[in-house]
Amino acid sequence: MPQFFLNKKLIVLLVSIIILVALIGFSLREREQLSWPEQFLKDSTGLIQQVFHTPAQFVAGVLENLRDLQNTYEENQKLKARLDEYVKLKTEVQNLEKENAELREILDKKDSLREFSPIQATVIGRNPDRWHEMITINKGSIHGVKKNMAVITSKGLIGKVKYSNQFTSSVQLLSAMDPKNRISAKIQGEKDVFGLIEGYDKEKQMLLLKRIPYNEKIKKGSNVITSGLGGIFPAGLLIGKVEKTVTDQYGLTQTAYVKPFADFYDISNVMVANPKMEAAVSEDKKQTEGEGS
Repeated sequence: MPQFFLNKKLIVLLVSIIILVALIGFSLREREQLSWPEQFLKDSTGLIQQVFHTPAQFVAGVLENLRDLQNTYEENQKLKARLDEYVKLKTEVQNLEKENAELREILDKKDSLREFSPIQATVIGRNPDRWHEMITINKGSIHGVKKNMAVITSKGLIGKVKYSNQFTSSVQLLSAMDPKNRISAKIQGEKDVFGLIEGYDKEKQMLLLKRIPYNEKIKKGSNVITSGLGGIFPAGLLIGKVEKTVTDQYGLTQTAYVKPFADFYDISNVMVANPKMEAAVSEDKKQTEGEGS
């Protein structure tokens, strides 16, 4: 009996192998149409694949979009940082170009400064409460700066030294509302016309050149320069140009509105006009002190 069951199992195994080989051979044979079990199996497998593939593809797409969004955000952050650096660099370049142009203009102007020796200085402060009146420069009495010396930029006259400390000085601008702030000036033309710069019109942002004789003919656009008659400022410093003239209420004198060549709101580099005589005395003094030591 046991031998029978062993033979039976062997027979079942052999039959199964034969059926399997037959099925394999049948499936490998080229056919124009699949059998219905194969069709059912393939359709079932395809349906299952489609059911799981669509959500899986959607999830994969969402994750891919999230990764792209993250990458885009990081790239935007880097671009913003670079843009900030570019803006900062562009601002620094513009400032350097502007300062370089100002210094070049100052250096080019040295050849024409025959009446005084220039002391170059930089603006280091401006009081907001006295914005129209005072600036502070980084040169003082130790550098040869003295009270009442004229202060100019590459464009023209801006004011005079009000106070001179050891290492810094305070400069009173022409726009200061100080009745004592007077400058002897002249209007250039076929005939020079003299007057005094007295006052500043804040609304029009123009200097007032007063005490011009009523019968003088003043042309619009004429240049106004220092006359040198005041005994403080050297002659020939550019101040501005005439925009218009008005006659006083008594008809005895005229007042010219002068548009300054220099910009009182944008001052960085200046020169203090040290008269040649004082510069020569200062130089002799330094040489004497050097020989004595």
